[in-house]
Amino acid sequence: MKHLSIKKTQLLIILVLLLSSCNSKTPQEQIASEQPNLLFIFADQYRRPSLGFLNEDPVVTPNIDQLAKEGVFFSRAVANHPLCSPYRAMLMSGKYPLSNGVLANCHSGRTAYGNYLKRSDICFSDVLAENGYSAGYVGKWHLDGPPATQSGEKKIWDTWCPPEDRHGFSFWYAYGTHNRHNAPYYWSTNAAEDEKTQVRQWSPEHEAEVIISYLKNEEKERKPEQAFALFWAINPPHTPFNQVPKEYTQHYAGMDYKALLNRPNVAFSDNKELKRGDHGVEKRLNQAPDYFSSVNGVDKQIGRVIDYLKSNKLYHNTIIVFSADHGEMLGSHGLMHKNVWFREAYEIPLIVHYPKHIKAGINNLNISVPDYMPTLLGLMGLSKKIPDDIEGKDYSNTFFNKEVDEPDKQLYFGSEPSDPSSGTRGFRNDKYTFAVVKDANDKKFYYLYNDQSDPYQLSNIWGEDAASDNNMEKELEQLLQSMNDPWLK
Repeated sequence: MKHLSIKKTQLLIILVLLLSSCNSKTPQEQIASEQPNLLFIFADQYRRPSLGFLNEDPVVTPNIDQLAKEGVFFSRAVANHPLCSPYRAMLMSGKYPLSNGVLANCHSGRTAYGNYLKRSDICFSDVLAENGYSAGYVGKWHLDGPPATQSGEKKIWDTWCPPEDRHGFSFWYAYGTHNRHNAPYYWSTNAAEDEKTQVRQWSPEHEAEVIISYLKNEEKERKPEQAFALFWAINPPHTPFNQVPKEYTQHYAGMDYKALLNRPNVAFSDNKELKRGDHGVEKRLNQAPDYFSSVNGVDKQIGRVIDYLKSNKLYHNTIIVFSADHGEMLGSHGLMHKNVWFREAYEIPLIVHYPKHIKAGINNLNISVPDYMPTLLGLMGLSKKIPDDIEGKDYSNTFFNKEVDEPDKQLYFGSEPSDPSSGTRGFRNDKYTFAVVKDANDKKFYYLYNDQSDPYQLSNIWGEDAASDNNMEKELEQLLQSMNDPWLK
């Protein structure tokens, strides 16, 4: 009996040691042991005010709202260069535009300047594929350089992406760039350049079906024993806004677009004094209801995919991210579209949903797009696999209430690949948004807004306080010096 008692004691000690060993794992190590799936969704030109739970734009987004309720909403996320290709390149490479070379949207007139994602860059998807994930990409890619054309020749925007330039994505159902929301086309994984799949369906609906098919894996498009990492790049609510099914537009039937555009900074005529931004506001603002209709439709299609994850026991072990490559001005400050420092274009949604392991809440971190890759890899337990040459930072500890070295500002960037010293530079900190525009003659125009006292950025306060102006200029200079930015020259 004594001998038996000793054995029981030994077993108890072993059990305690095993439990202690399990409990000593960091949260990231625990997550890594479960190898979560990743579904990264980003909608083109989806602005932050069109998150329904914020009660700003008149939109209906119950599925995205639920992700935010159960997940972490990064309230201060920005698109450091509010334009399609630069966002995608920052997301994939973890680097800012001057380092990854994608300084503007990819088209044939910029290919000669190296304005495309390089094959040599180790990207987000490369790391995932090399660490046991089946990686897939669905939707708009817009990171390749079409065959170069000379000045004056018609620009080529869309191009096929050869397999060797897909950065580890073994499943491919994508296109370069087009605005054919109701009649899109795609290149599938094994399709040759002349083998497009033509579709007669609203692109978010069709892509939701493609993704559900991929998750079912009936066509053996992924390795069933591996976790999946799927990137879904939805084109709407990008222009043209009016290419949206009637079932979504009915919600706004008979509504005055001027009443729908309820932000105090909306102007229904152009602001011609601004030295940056897209004009022509009077001709396009009546399409605002269509923009909101597209937002509602995108939410519904995201909901279809989430419902499939839930019904097939994939939901709880899938990290779902919702973001956007930039926002949309929709008449704020008398401007349309993107590529400007104002909040409507610069701020973007960022929601990270993984309630199995991370607590829901609002996070006020000054996060930038190059941080997404290392932060998500860190969350997935792959921090040791983050490439050494990236510029983004791993803030995954922020999900677990651990201290992080918080950034005090976020870069704003806008430039032309033909002249990287051109364009606009600026930053946002906890109090101010600051931007400086250089024209073709290197004359500078200054814009400074106190976001705390003036959240709609109605008053440019540059010139009101010389000491404050001087401090902002010095801060910008230091930031750009740290990045070896030729703009300073």
